[in-house]
Amino acid sequence: MTPAPADHWPQRWKRFSALCVRGFHSYAGWLIGISWKRFILLALLLLVVSGLLQNIPPFSWTYTTTVRPLADQQATAPDAPSAPPAPPAPSAPSAPPAPPAPPSSQAPGSSKLPSRADAGRSAAAQAKQDAKRAVADARRATREVHVLSLGEFLPSLALLWIIASVVIKISYKRQVQAEAQAAQAVQTAESESLKRQVVEARMAAMQAQVEPHFLFNTLASIDHLIEVDPKRASQMQKNLIALLRASMPTMRETAGDAAGGRPRDLGRELTVIRPYLEILKVRMEERLATEIDVPDGLLSAEFPAMMLQTLVENAIKHGLEPRPEGGKLTVKAEIVHGKLAVSVTDTGLGFGRAASAANTAGTGVGLANIRERLQLLHGPKASLTITENPGGGTRVALAVPYKPVEGAG
Repeated sequence: MTPAPADHWPQRWKRFSALCVRGFHSYAGWLIGISWKRFILLALLLLVVSGLLQNIPPFSWTYTTTVRPLADQQATAPDAPSAPPAPPAPSAPSAPPAPPAPPSSQAPGSSKLPSRADAGRSAAAQAKQDAKRAVADARRATREVHVLSLGEFLPSLALLWIIASVVIKISYKRQVQAEAQAAQAVQTAESESLKRQVVEARMAAMQAQVEPHFLFNTLASIDHLIEVDPKRASQMQKNLIALLRASMPTMRETAGDAAGGRPRDLGRELTVIRPYLEILKVRMEERLATEIDVPDGLLSAEFPAMMLQTLVENAIKHGLEPRPEGGKLTVKAEIVHGKLAVSVTDTGLGFGRAASAANTAGTGVGLANIRERLQLLHGPKASLTITENPGGGTRVALAVPYKPVEGAG
């Protein structure tokens, strides 16, 4: 059989390690899938089974050996061979043997020859003595019982396995929970990002619907003022150019804000509001009075794009324009409890009191979009409240976390 090439061993090792990793993850997944009560019962069962297996084959064998004393072994050893007898030495010639003496009669008083009964008693005594000697030899021999146990490590191994399983069950469960939370966070972030993009697209669509109408009305007003008041027409045209110059980048950058781009600041939002109000002043004449009360220190504060413009448009379109005598619009910014609070107050008809149901519905959609954007951008840290103005009309307050934008003008 040809040996495997050397480059096959790394591949085999990779396959083996991958198999071990899969087995570990499978076992760890099974551990975190069972309850602690079931785990404890299985652990006790494992300890009992390991204790039983350590005393039965194939983990344990018993065998017996007989050991005789060393003196008996020497006694029963075969005798060494004796030397051959030496040849008889030559002797001097002896006299001829004497003739046998005639049998003489036994002298009176001499002992008798041993009888057969005496010989039997002597053999029995000898047998009894040999039996005693054999019993003594058997007593001197020892029997040793040997136990070969290979399962002594089973209870310890079972206990070590249980401890390792407890560690795996705790640590692996935490790791799985952390991974699940991370995946959930990623999924939530993606969902919120999609929702934010949808809201921003909805706001841009609303803005695109409002801008042409406002633009056409403004151009018509400029065309009319050119004939009756060229000076006011020129001022209105300048304000329109300033408005378009400020609002067009704002609309394009709103999607960038949703994707995590550079945040907007309150100062850039006011660059859109000021020319817008100036144009409306020309159109509404004495019916519209405006006031912007924003400290210079708050112009660099971060503020969501297009929200202030939406609030101002709603206040004029649904509160001041429908009122014959018009009213006043106030935009104010201040720090309240560590948050940037921006309010738009009008002295118009009041929220929900416009004559047109379509206007009221449009106001509700715009405010709902603002709430949804605030929730996506800042969560519970931002708020939008609508209250009645004590002097008549509506006050809409928007609060966001105060955070200066670096590099804001």
